[in-house]
Amino acid sequence: MHPEERRTKIEAYLQAAEFASLEELAKHVGASVSTVRRDVAELEDSKSIRRTHGGARILQPKSDEFVFNVRDTHQVPEKEAIGEACAALIQPGQNVIIDSGTTCFHVAKHLGDKVAQVITNSLPVAHLFSGSNRHEVHVSGGVIYPRLGTLVGPDAVATFSRMHADVAILSGSGIAEDGIYNSHALIVDIQRAMIAGAAKVIFCIDRTKFERRSTFFLCDFANVDVVVTDAGAPAALVETLRARGINVVLAAVSPG
Repeated sequence: MHPEERRTKIEAYLQAAEFASLEELAKHVGASVSTVRRDVAELEDSKSIRRTHGGARILQPKSDEFVFNVRDTHQVPEKEAIGEACAALIQPGQNVIIDSGTTCFHVAKHLGDKVAQVITNSLPVAHLFSGSNRHEVHVSGGVIYPRLGTLVGPDAVATFSRMHADVAILSGSGIAEDGIYNSHALIVDIQRAMIAGAAKVIFCIDRTKFERRSTFFLCDFANVDVVVTDAGAPAALVETLRARGINVVLAAVSPG
């Protein structure tokens, strides 16, 4: 592939995903990581992208699809119901990992003083608890993506690789019979470290993500203990999950 064509594909991919690792970009364009690293340097010189530790991000995204404040306006009644139902599963004094999904933010809003420690890569979640003198808040390292309200990258993965929690509360952009998916490889890397560091794993996923496979496979159901969704989730997939031993909680959405 000609270098200009390859760089155009890299830029287009970053427009769609906003950020990606060098390995992810290399796989996408069918080139080596060292070649993509040079391409990223060229694109940075042209002011279209910015290099990050181990990856790159687009400087002027054309879409608001991944912006936290935009995503948090979608399925709000469902997210609130899921947040309340998930928070009810947490026992007083437990330590929790909370990921950066908007649904997880709604869980955090309902936790109150139940939790002793919060471990997160979510800037909104960290801000939510920042004024409290009742919570010990651990914020991961990593590269800040303000539009997404999250910290990503190897430092964020390393944080969760060193931590242990009673419960991990996560979200995804797709759930199907074979497992759970998400839209960013860098977020998937962090979530896998979160899962490995928790005694209990809860996924909070609204009905619009059911029977949907997103870009990157996150995990199968071997280490998933609970799925919290809303009552509109498709019954067939709900029963499939329950048959596999997963506790599926259907949150009742309050009428508008």
